[in-house]
Amino acid sequence: MKEAVDKAAVLIEALPYIEDFRGSVILVKVGGSVMEVPENLDCLLSDIAFLNVVGIKTILVHGGGKAISRGMEKAGIPPLFVMGLRVTTEETVRVVEQVIKNEVNANVVRLLQKHKALARPLHGDWIFSVAKKTGKNSETGEVIDWGYVGDPVSVETRPVQEMLDAGIVPVITPLGTGVEDGKTYNVNADTAAAALAKAMKVRKLAFISDVPGLLMDVNDPGSLLATLKIGSVQKLKGEGIVGGGMLPKLDSCVEAIRAGVGKVHLIDGRMPHSLLLEIFTKQGVGTEIIADE
Repeated sequence: MKEAVDKAAVLIEALPYIEDFRGSVILVKVGGSVMEVPENLDCLLSDIAFLNVVGIKTILVHGGGKAISRGMEKAGIPPLFVMGLRVTTEETVRVVEQVIKNEVNANVVRLLQKHKALARPLHGDWIFSVAKKTGKNSETGEVIDWGYVGDPVSVETRPVQEMLDAGIVPVITPLGTGVEDGKTYNVNADTAAAALAKAMKVRKLAFISDVPGLLMDVNDPGSLLATLKIGSVQKLKGEGIVGGGMLPKLDSCVEAIRAGVGKVHLIDGRMPHSLLLEIFTKQGVGTEIIADE
């Protein structure tokens, strides 16, 4: 009996959040090892199916770096990364497109449909117009050429909105079309998600990865920062608390909030139902990033 009562209490706690968020748009980006562990991915997708059923419009942007690396190995193309980004030749981008569309995206759509969500593919090269990414080596000053890697300069939101209005979960690949040459480009999935979130001014943007959130001490899971105001980000970077792969993600979070996104969440996809726990409970389980008051 107590177990049944506890379950009812959970539903009652979630009710005001469901009422508040019904009709709102939430964008979820998933990547990292969460994509590689079937149990974790399936659990996350069941959460997204739940959101869809209770009337919360959900967009899913996914990565697929490890699957792409396997596809390149199979094709005999050695992987090459510069400053954390994959160098993408014309031959490489064909492999990227094939793997990300026909393997990764197709699998995510299938799993969502298994959970009774009305999900459909929406490839990034249909909605993201990108400029060739450029950068300089901080040590040598040399210009870096990543090849067919782009940054979004404009987003066509209409097909996304049309899907949401029809009750469909758009499952979006991190690809783009070059504004100068019309060719397909590889796009960092975090960057793609943030660009779409900004263009649509979504209520929430959630990054699902294999870290608990923002830790004040990377070796201490108990040092999780539950809430972070964007005005404190620069201080954390200056103190060296934020580094590595978290830096560009955090910069994307700040840009998204300044562009009108309500809140950004960093959530551990290894924890069962972490997305629902972060959205529908008072305590939450990850780090929420909010605007300064």
